[in-house]
This record gives sequence, structure tokens and C-alpha cells, in this order.
Amino acid sequence: MAMTTSNLRDLLRSEHARDNLQAWRWNVRRELAPLRDRLVHERLSRREAWLSARAARAVQERDQLLARLNHLASQVLVTSDVDALASELSRLVADIDRHDQRVRDLAYDDVELEIGGSE
Repeated sequence: MAMTTSNLRDLLRSEHARDNLQAWRWNVRRELAPLRDRLVHERLSRREAWLSARAARAVQERDQLLARLNHLASQVLVTSDVDALASELSRLVADIDRHDQRVRDLAYDDVELEIGGSE
């Protein structure tokens, strides 16, 4: 996910939007597509009982992130306030990175449970 978001982070810097606004809009829109695909195809498998609440929360969080991403993606080509949009997209990318870390933590906890943990 880091490679997916690094290009987008570069585009969201304010100096890029000033050069050629239409090209910036299309490039941002193009970079959002793999990010969306990654979230849509994210696998959150069935967990043990003590992990199920965390897994359910991760699914709910993913759905909220997808809704935000879809809304902001639709605004990229039409909004007049590009700086505010870039700011919102930067927050979204940071939230997606945190979500990705939570999913990796869940996978680690799941594997630790299968192996037997530290006890």
C-alpha cells in the first residue's frame, strides 16, 4: 500500500496543482483507482472470538474509507477549491495507511494465535 500512496502523496502537494490543473485532476483520479481496488479486494478472514470484534471494526472502517474515497474521487474533476480537496485527500491517505496497519496487526495476531503465542 505504501507504493500506492507515495505517488498520490506527491501529487497532493500544493505546488503540483498550480502547474496544470486539468492534468493534476486526472493524475490524482488515476492514482485513486489502485487505492480503491486495494481496499475493495482486502481480505479480512474469519477470526477467533477475541479477534472478531477487531476484525468487524476493520471491515466497518474499510467501508467508511471506501465511501470517503468514492465521494472525494467524484469531486476531483469538478471542485473549484483544489487546496481543500488536496487536504481532504491527504487526510484520507493517512487514514488508509492507519487502516492498513490495523489489518496487518490483525493478521499478525491471527498467526500468533495459530502458532501458540508466547505462553
